[in-house]
Amino acid sequence: MKKIASVMGVLAMVGLTACEKTQTAQNGDTVVINFAGFLDGVQFPGGTAENYPLELGSGAFVSGFEEQLVGMTEGEERDINITFPEQYVEGLAGKAVVFKVKVVDILDK
Repeated sequence: MKKIASVMGVLAMVGLTACEKTQTAQNGDTVVINFAGFLDGVQFPGGTAENYPLELGSGAFVSGFEEQLVGMTEGEERDINITFPEQYVEGLAGKAVVFKVKVVDILDK
């Protein structure tokens, strides 16, 4: 009986390990993210979204944003620091901002 319990325990651990998602986000993957942008510690309008699908490497976001998501895993949270270009919307042009980002899901290429 003890051997059967041990074998079942090992199989359960192997099964749990096989189900864990340890994929890291790479260029070409689509990451589903929640994010909020902050300028001088204050959240700015239009800089927030939930469950936003973003293909890494697409250039859809300001330079430097997508690159900092590479290597993140599902559930991971990170502060992304970027500086908006000089030719951007008034109030944010040329400003350094922080986006608080959480990876909700990673979809394979």
